[in-house]
Amino acid sequence: MGYEWIHDALATTWDDTLSLLRNVSPTDFDRPTPCPGWTVRDVVSHLSGFELMILGSPVPEMTLEYPTFVTNAVGRINQAYVEERRTWPIDALIGEFAHVTQRSLARLSTLSDAEWLAVGWSPEGDAPHWRFMETRVFDSWIHLQDIRDAVLQPHDDHGAGEEIVLNRYEGALGYIWGRGVAAPEGSSLRLNISGRSARSVSLTVREGRATPVSVLEETPSVEISTPSALFWRRCAGRISAGAFLAASATDVRGDKDLAIRCAEAMAITI
Repeated sequence: MGYEWIHDALATTWDDTLSLLRNVSPTDFDRPTPCPGWTVRDVVSHLSGFELMILGSPVPEMTLEYPTFVTNAVGRINQAYVEERRTWPIDALIGEFAHVTQRSLARLSTLSDAEWLAVGWSPEGDAPHWRFMETRVFDSWIHLQDIRDAVLQPHDDHGAGEEIVLNRYEGALGYIWGRGVAAPEGSSLRLNISGRSARSVSLTVREGRATPVSVLEETPSVEISTPSALFWRRCAGRISAGAFLAASATDVRGDKDLAIRCAEAMAITI
């Protein structure tokens, strides 16, 4: 198998999630998570449901009105699975998650390289299957942190999951700075991310496009230094722009208005 790293990243993330779920109290499943509108129960229902859909199970019929935070077709699919499991016993919820994730891993272990490369539907549009499954790592890892935050058990879940999340959000910085902020021609951003996956990224607007550069020859218009945990939580919409900028671990220099607009534009996944 040519994409063992995706299989292994999912196995690690799902194993960690299952271990956490088995070691919290039933009442913890009703705790709200940083994911807007969802409790711990809802997050688990979504993770199981989406894997069931990939494995070919029909999406449940939604008989209730969709909440206001559901704004697209994928969100409607997710919410249908969430609503169907609202009254399930906790043991059944955990058991389904354990069973369906093992089925998903077994499926992935049998894929040929051609099947990994095959282009098909994904929540981001048509994409190679490996990209879709990498997105499953992205989604599952962030939701693991949602559960940890909800039950007040933060943990250093580093490794492939965190690397995928940070790489995805780093790759979106051009969109954030160029289109989200609408930064003016010649303006530049330097983002310094600290932590085990530390990195420094610089962009400048040239001919109307925000382009990554290896070296900024001038002082950046905006320089933001922040830990990786705050960076990805802001990009995932788990903390507000104000909380991100006001955090003691975040240092902001340069044009304050552009910095605020940047922080506001960073929430690209909710």
